Amino acid sequence: MSMGRLNSRDSVFGVVLLLLLGAGWAANHFASMLGVLREQEQLSEVLLNGAYGIYALGLLPSLLGGGALADRLGARLVVLTGASVAALGNASLLLWHGESGVLIGRFVVGLGVGLAMSAGTAWAGRLRGASGAILAGIFLTLGFAVGPIVSGLLAFSLQGTIVLSVPFSVTTMFSLATVALALVAARKQPPIPAATAATTTPTTTPTHDAGRSVGRALSAALPMALWVFSCATMTFVVLAGRVADRLESGVLLPGIAALLTLIPGLGAQMLGRRFGWGPRAGVTGAVLAAVGMAAAGLGGAAPPFWLFVVASLILGTAYGLCLQQGLVDVERLTPASSRGIVIGIFYVFTYLGFGLPVLLEALLPTLGAVVPLLVLAGLAVLSALLRGLQLVRTDLFRQPR
Repeated sequence: MSMGRLNSRDSVFGVVLLLLLGAGWAANHFASMLGVLREQEQLSEVLLNGAYGIYALGLLPSLLGGGALADRLGARLVVLTGASVAALGNASLLLWHGESGVLIGRFVVGLGVGLAMSAGTAWAGRLRGASGAILAGIFLTLGFAVGPIVSGLLAFSLQGTIVLSVPFSVTTMFSLATVALALVAARKQPPIPAATAATTTPTTTPTHDAGRSVGRALSAALPMALWVFSCATMTFVVLAGRVADRLESGVLLPGIAALLTLIPGLGAQMLGRRFGWGPRAGVTGAVLAAVGMAAAGLGGAAPPFWLFVVASLILGTAYGLCLQQGLVDVERLTPASSRGIVIGIFYVFTYLGFGLPVLLEALLPTLGAVVPLLVLAGLAVLSALLRGLQLVRTDLFRQPR
């Protein structure tokens, strides 16, 4: 393969990572806008929580649809469509802040982010194999972290009506900029047919599907998927809500939670990539999820701020390890022709964690603040035991030929 061809592929891969960063930013920056919308638009807590729920309604089907379309049509068209739709959703939120506008805008953002996440991760894997899947998770996490931090800082430093308009403008422009970069990069490399793109990498011979199946991939990846956003929302929503009265400016709290959770999550993924941590890292991730959930539970309904910090760091590391190992499992065990749809299924299960705050709130009157989190800790231990048994007693994690 010529050096020019490799450089072209490298530039396309870089743009794919930027698209994933933009998808994470477009999705998660809204966390820092909740307090602003509550204060300036007088929106109720119920409506703002509903905005998170309706985001998932758009996201989940598009995760599956984006993966399936990536398998059939190739990932490029699906990712660019998703990034454009996410930008449209945030542009809608920029212009329409009322109750209906917030719900519709978040639904549209969910549609776009789901397409970009599943197809973008599949595209990264097609270009770089397991390394591409790992970097996809890293840049998606980076977007999840950057979004609330940037929007929170902007909202904190600005005054008046621009407190709402500037953060939504910034994320919209970034999404559109990544689409423009992708269109420029596309001129340097022709589209890769979906049927063949998944079977080759730039430096290796074609891979084969011996030892790979959808069932094997899901049996390894889904126990990891369950703890990805369960850990993240535990800090962003549940624990942050329980310590919110300790800060004078609540608009900064989502950014603080993002730093405490996603920075260790990023660090875990980067170290795992650097040192080639194997599937045992998934056991560690599930164990850390159990420790973090137990710590959060022992803090009760009003945990001390130091416990919020410690639990967030632990849960953030668990988030990073579970996300990375799940994506590696999918890349390693899925037949090439089904990789997009399996990535979509994996992400759907990760997003079940976004229902956790609602579930805990519903259980609060009957079970209190402690018992449900201790139960979750026990379930995370079971996930760790399951993966340990898979490692010891099955051939699931032996490298397919």
